[in-house]
Amino acid sequence: MNLKKLFNPQSIAIVGASPEDGKVGNVIAKNILQLGYAGKVYLVNPKYDRIFDQRCYRNLKDIDDEVDLAIVAIPAKFVVSEIQANAKKIKNYAIISAGFSEVNEEGKAREQVLLDLAKENALHILGPNCLGFIAPEIKLNASFASNMPNSGSISFISQSGALAVALVDLAKQRALSFSNIISIGNKMQITETEILEYLEKDSNTKVVGMYLEGIKNGENFLQIASRVSRVKPIIVLKAGKTERSQKAISSHTGAIAGSDMIMDVAFRKSGILRARNLEDFFNLISFISQNNFPQNEKVAIITNAGGPGVLTADAFSDKKMILADLSDQIKTQLRKILPEESSVENPIDLLGDAKEDRYREVLDIIEDDLEIGSVICVLTPQDQTPVEKIAKVIADFKQKSKKTIITVFIGGEKIKDGVKELQGNGVFNFTFPEKAVKMLDDYYAWSIFKKNALENITQTVNFQRQKTVSLIIEKAKKEKRKALYFSESQRIMDLYGIETVKTLELEATSSLPIIDIFPVVIKVDSDAVLHKTDKQGLILNIQNQMELEMAFNKMRTNFPGAKLIIQTMLERDVELILGIKKDASFGTTILCGLGGIYAEVFKVAEIFIPPFSGEEIKTVLQTGKLGFLFNGTRGQKSYGLDDIARIILALGEFSNEAEGIFEFDINPLLVYNNGKKPVAIDVKIII
Repeated sequence: MNLKKLFNPQSIAIVGASPEDGKVGNVIAKNILQLGYAGKVYLVNPKYDRIFDQRCYRNLKDIDDEVDLAIVAIPAKFVVSEIQANAKKIKNYAIISAGFSEVNEEGKAREQVLLDLAKENALHILGPNCLGFIAPEIKLNASFASNMPNSGSISFISQSGALAVALVDLAKQRALSFSNIISIGNKMQITETEILEYLEKDSNTKVVGMYLEGIKNGENFLQIASRVSRVKPIIVLKAGKTERSQKAISSHTGAIAGSDMIMDVAFRKSGILRARNLEDFFNLISFISQNNFPQNEKVAIITNAGGPGVLTADAFSDKKMILADLSDQIKTQLRKILPEESSVENPIDLLGDAKEDRYREVLDIIEDDLEIGSVICVLTPQDQTPVEKIAKVIADFKQKSKKTIITVFIGGEKIKDGVKELQGNGVFNFTFPEKAVKMLDDYYAWSIFKKNALENITQTVNFQRQKTVSLIIEKAKKEKRKALYFSESQRIMDLYGIETVKTLELEATSSLPIIDIFPVVIKVDSDAVLHKTDKQGLILNIQNQMELEMAFNKMRTNFPGAKLIIQTMLERDVELILGIKKDASFGTTILCGLGGIYAEVFKVAEIFIPPFSGEEIKTVLQTGKLGFLFNGTRGQKSYGLDDIARIILALGEFSNEAEGIFEFDINPLLVYNNGKKPVAIDVKIII
């Protein structure tokens, strides 16, 4: 989708332009005509002959000249007919009008007609129900937001027009500048994904900020975002972390893998930096737009106050970035210029009487240390502290240094002018050290992602295996079951190399056979009893034939007409749960976590979004919540990382090949650290 003429038009028609103050068409027309846009502008409104002393056309068809972009701000019921009449001539539209899928069924139908019209005529439509967009470099404010932001390097995409207006206004206080501000509204056709592709090639955009309430076609979004993230940082503020109501969930996987948890994994996989709140979002886009990414993980802290310096050092706990160990050579140089009472360790304490010369000299020494990639300058406004002069020294240093520079000026009125000096020179100041270190660490995490080569992983299909699975599922559907029997699930697991426990299946009319090996377990095998423990459909630790007969009779009484299964009761060490869930945004997801009856209580799990490699799986398992199992914690032997990675890869293949699977669980999968292979005890395939 080529969006260049939409966002960088040489000529614009405003449909619904108005001379009446307060009308949306009035604000848009004034913005375009009065804020410096140099292209041709055509006003369209059948009520007027002239607006703002300029000719006004009755409709778009009356304009003989070429129109790159039509901005539509008329009642929704007239939008389709106006675009339909001009679809052959004008290919780009920004529909400001509301009254589409966001309001009612009639609006949804109207939007569908509009989408069909766009497909038939190769149109590019932004919106409907959007604020419009602003392109400061060409002085184009094609929106009903006031003013013109400074031209710069931030592109902001927002599903909320009001938030875009607020952020632009807030940015003025921080001297921030923008390459694009784009409101996507209902994102009927042009979504965040298409705009990301456009911004990938925009040389003016250094960082992309996105406010999203939902993601359309998440699989395509991830593919594009993964590519763009290796060129430009993407920061997303995603609304809707919690769900007010939960649909009926049949599997443990569905209960554990909430949509927000999956969103986290999707963003991590594609290199997106996720802001947890509006403050973090603003801080990240501000800081990244003004700084090059950290060249390495080592940081030096310079402070005029011991306590804040220590608090800044504490903030590095559990971060990828670390405090640098200063070399003996650097320490010797520092001792020559600092008072005897100063600390030349890291943090470097300049003492409370430090003036601008002390900051300058220490910064110059640190600049020569190529091992240090970033510097955090901490300041508290003590009586003898020349805040503005120190701010100027730091700002001057930033201009000549390749290091990433952060300031943490802590205070109120006494630091106000100093902070203004920093902001005016492109230095972002944080009020508190924890935020500063978090933002720096996030930026460094992106730099690591950027350096990694984009891995091209393709998923192949074993058609013979796929056919076998399909036949099993079709048989169950014909019998109007909502889940497979264990024997059917066991056969499928066999196809994917996943070992299951030895099992004896008993039909509803079968009598109890003589069993040779104890202890055993007896279970009900019915699609009406998916959570066996909750429904008392499971009896454990049966030691002999007499106990088995009693358990068998109890099951027959409690679950008449149902199949039963008897399984060998294996030695238990660690129980895992593995599952498959279809996410509304991102499609198939694979879960691996601590299993057993408390799986939903503790929710200690990792999620994987295909396609993935074995190395990716191992990295996540070793560095994530389950790392204690695979890293030999507290001297115990590590569990079989290769085996678990192999099983997760197999489930990825299964999810790609199997059609008609609603949810899937292995719970528990017994895993060992004594050389034994993992064994699936219960396999639930819901169709």
